[in-house]
Amino acid sequence: MSRPDYPLTLDVTGRRVVVVGGGPVAARRAKGLLDAGALVEVVAPWVCEDLAELVGAGALRWLEREYVAGDLLAPEPAWLVHTATGDPRTDAQVAREAEAARVWCVRADDASASSAWTPAVARGASGSPSEGLTVAVTAGADPRRATAVRDAVLAALDSATLPVRRTRRPADARNVRQSAPLVGKVADASTSEGFGRVALVGGGPGAEDLITVRGRALLAGADVVVADRLGPRGLLSTLSEDVEVVEVGKTPGNHPVPQERINQILVDHARQGRNVVRLKGGDPFVLGRGGEEALHCAAHGVPVEVVPGVTSAVSVPAAAGIPVTHRGVTASFVVASAHEGPDSVLRAAADAAPDATLVLLMGVTRLAETAAGLIASGRAPQTPVALVESGWTPRQRTTVTTLERAADDAAAAGVRPPAVVVVGEVVGLRASLGDLAGG
Repeated sequence: MSRPDYPLTLDVTGRRVVVVGGGPVAARRAKGLLDAGALVEVVAPWVCEDLAELVGAGALRWLEREYVAGDLLAPEPAWLVHTATGDPRTDAQVAREAEAARVWCVRADDASASSAWTPAVARGASGSPSEGLTVAVTAGADPRRATAVRDAVLAALDSATLPVRRTRRPADARNVRQSAPLVGKVADASTSEGFGRVALVGGGPGAEDLITVRGRALLAGADVVVADRLGPRGLLSTLSEDVEVVEVGKTPGNHPVPQERINQILVDHARQGRNVVRLKGGDPFVLGRGGEEALHCAAHGVPVEVVPGVTSAVSVPAAAGIPVTHRGVTASFVVASAHEGPDSVLRAAADAAPDATLVLLMGVTRLAETAAGLIASGRAPQTPVALVESGWTPRQRTTVTTLERAADDAAAAGVRPPAVVVVGEVVGLRASLGDLAGG
């Protein structure tokens, strides 16, 4: 059984730290210490290229010789020593003298003989959900295990499997000092001031596990979520109680929050320094008015990003066992909004191949007019049609019909939005495939 250690993070700012050795391992240790503000002194008869660059830049002091007794005490006692010479005898000597002088010693050659350990460290990248976090893991004498765990933790933070949302922001991020971790710890050295950010997140067709990793992570770190009626609404229940959820969902013929007001809500919250997620169904830029929202944010100086989502135009037919393209049937498809009737659908399909699949969104309300317009424009009345309701949810239901009977059969079956209408020969594949939605 390994002995217990005492997790600690050191503030080495302005303190003397000695690195014994001149190779790549010593260079990595020296660089990390310099980043943490230490006064680094390297003792080695030669140094590698990376260390030579630091010496040339005046970032550290180099004693160009072998280590000798007393180097840890003069010109003043060191606070910490790292030894990485590649010579076990020298490393052991440094460790013995450090023990006698009560200086913590990290040995690169033998972690089990160290009095301190340098953990596997990762710092969240700027702009990532883990920004401002330092992940440091130690596994005693098993550094590869520590590295594997560190990478797994960082990946979980960036995917929001672990919580990433900030609970407070410092008044002045410039006053936050970066410390040098000795053993395992996760610390928040938080970041930004001024405007928050807006993320237009495509939530996918409705299933909670079909949102992208990036979208899930941003949702977990949001201060405000502006939510549509569609998309993975179950994820809203996973948010912290202090996250503000603004409902702006629309139903056919009922838009309680106009688009112009939605645009302004995003800007107003971001200007208060909040991180805002605009959670949409499908993809923000596929008939989701995401472009309008992005332009409004940009015009008001608010940082904005778009996170693509799995669009319902292809995923909902797939859930019903209908590929929108299939070799030997059709090599193309057209996506169109049908909520204004047949004119926009006919314009979208005008230059398409005769066998192209038509995927109609928001097409239930005016289905009779749209079907009649397609027949009048040359589509065969017997063209197969599928009406897929509430795709990727427990309420998913598919009604298969033809273009000439689509409106009557939809009314008889009580088809209701949200539904995707698929027009084309690919609908016939459903008879062999059936529903393909998992979960």
